[in-house]
Amino acid sequence: MEQVQEYGAVFTKPWMVDFMLDLCGYTPDKDLADHVVVEPSCGDGAFLLPIVERLSHACRVRGIDILDARDAIQAFDLQPEHVATCRAAVIRWLAEDGWPTRAAAEVAQRWVSCEDYLLRNAAVDAADFVVGNPPYIRAESIPRDLRAAYVERCNTMTDGSDVYVGFFDVGLRSLKADGVLCFICADRWMRNAYGKRLRHLVSEGHDVRAVYEMHGVDAFANQVSAYPAVTLIGRGEQGPVRYAVARPTFGADAATRLEVWASNGSLPTRDPDFAATVLDDWFHTDALWPTGSPERISLLRGLEERLPLLEETGAKIGIGIASGADEVFVTRDDSVVETDRMLPLVRTTDITDGRIAWRGAWLVNPWNDSGSLVRLEDYPRFADYMTSQSERLRRRHVAKKDAQAWYRTIDKVLPGLLGQQKLLLQDMKMSIEPVLDTGEYYPHHNLYWITPGSWDVRVLGGILLSRVAEFFVSSYAVRMRGGTLRFQAQYLRRIRVPHPSSISASVASALAAAFENRDVEAATTAAMQAYGIESIPD
Repeated sequence: MEQVQEYGAVFTKPWMVDFMLDLCGYTPDKDLADHVVVEPSCGDGAFLLPIVERLSHACRVRGIDILDARDAIQAFDLQPEHVATCRAAVIRWLAEDGWPTRAAAEVAQRWVSCEDYLLRNAAVDAADFVVGNPPYIRAESIPRDLRAAYVERCNTMTDGSDVYVGFFDVGLRSLKADGVLCFICADRWMRNAYGKRLRHLVSEGHDVRAVYEMHGVDAFANQVSAYPAVTLIGRGEQGPVRYAVARPTFGADAATRLEVWASNGSLPTRDPDFAATVLDDWFHTDALWPTGSPERISLLRGLEERLPLLEETGAKIGIGIASGADEVFVTRDDSVVETDRMLPLVRTTDITDGRIAWRGAWLVNPWNDSGSLVRLEDYPRFADYMTSQSERLRRRHVAKKDAQAWYRTIDKVLPGLLGQQKLLLQDMKMSIEPVLDTGEYYPHHNLYWITPGSWDVRVLGGILLSRVAEFFVSSYAVRMRGGTLRFQAQYLRRIRVPHPSSISASVASALAAAFENRDVEAATTAAMQAYGIESIPD
């Protein structure tokens, strides 16, 4: 089997390590020799050596020989040089702390293993603590056969998962009944499709005890572009959750203050370096989990408890068509095939200042109104055009899967979508900007569409133009560099709305007018009335 060449090692600063060990309860006042702590990726020993220090102190206080704690630590790393470095550091530290060198060497050998944590034959219900900083390795950087072995072993991993998902998986499954896992790790799994299985695992049989968002915090030895959170998860029924958002100024002193707040009370607090609160509950779902300030999370929970999802009110959400060969299926010449095989196609480049200014692109449509491929013999010009492009079209994956359907687009054309009123949203924007299509166009693949159902399309447009709707998307969406939001279907489906019948005529009129005038402030004011809220927290 190939070995991972990119190890994704990002080492953690000492103050953050101490903060996390305190958070998960690995403290010298306990009989640590009688507990098992697991460090799944020990690297340079950033977590391992403080663990050894705390264990040594606990043994000294209780008069326990360090050899009697030979099973108290399980540390792993793939790289032999890291294992050798950590073992040497453990021996040196224990010797300097007064333990016999031979005993120090014996426990160091026992404690630190050169193994792949995700593939080892780990005992279940074995760990009291699993703590550390899992490696950051994207799926495409993992050799194919090794990735397949990870996916087979770790139920929550998929072919597209970052490797840290497997570390959560193995760690959570190894916990004793009262054990806890504490990781500092990228929090994208809470808001990405590849984290769905992990969210399910956490929601079923585990309880989230603390989530401390650390975006921009200087917590690592080297600067990284990850968006980390410190997450504490145990086994059992879900209870209250300590939730905090740290500012980039967060450091050792702020970590101490956050610990004091967590241990002393549950009232929300605003510290110069963080904001924190205690939530009554966590999100019992494998759907996306949100992010934001404590005030925003509290508002979100309240709205989600009392309002339906947008699609539950009759609206429908989807994405425009992906052809798999735009150079063939998209054209500016409306005469290349029969007229009824041409659909006017709206693209992102056709949208300017909240309006559609169509530039004349057409989709060559291989689908009939029942959702089946048209027969080539029924459309001679269409057949000639497709045949002239057949070599290019047959090379596509979708054509190889079904040789008889070689002239299909990847997505089907949805019957009836062309003639429907709909709101269009571009995938990547700094703010939410729904655009009205009165039924003249079919959307291209980088546009998301919303059909209104029983809504007045302009009233719904006013709600979606408001910062209230954007609040839902920004709570769930992963922001791109520069603060750009993704307005994908998975995030649009998280928008909660009042039922159309609950909105007064005056508020509905204000929403429609705000949409027509592209007035975000007016739309937000009217939307807050419709939602029954007074403000949207920062």
